[in-house]
Amino acid sequence: MHATPSFSLFSTRALACALPLFLLAGTSQAQTAASPSTPQANPAPAAVKEPTEQTTQHIVVEDTATRIDEVRIGSETKSIDVQPKNGMPAYQVEPKSGERTWKVLGF
Repeated sequence: MHATPSFSLFSTRALACALPLFLLAGTSQAQTAASPSTPQANPAPAAVKEPTEQTTQHIVVEDTATRIDEVRIGSETKSIDVQPKNGMPAYQVEPKSGERTWKVLGF
């Protein structure tokens, strides 16, 4: 009789997961071994990028109870103003923290 090797599902999965790690470890050792023997030349200075003009968006969302005005510069929200329509005072929402602030005295 011929004996056939039997591999469990666990051992083949473990081998499949471990193989890429061994390959990565071998390439990282080859890179670190080559770096001390070759002197590094000064890298060329990075090209100076001119700032791109960012777009300003005024977004207004309105329903039966509130009106929300949002200002975005680029993709970053700068201000959020909420005006309830039921006679309650308007307030601002801090974009980063979500904190609400009301103006007590409007000068």
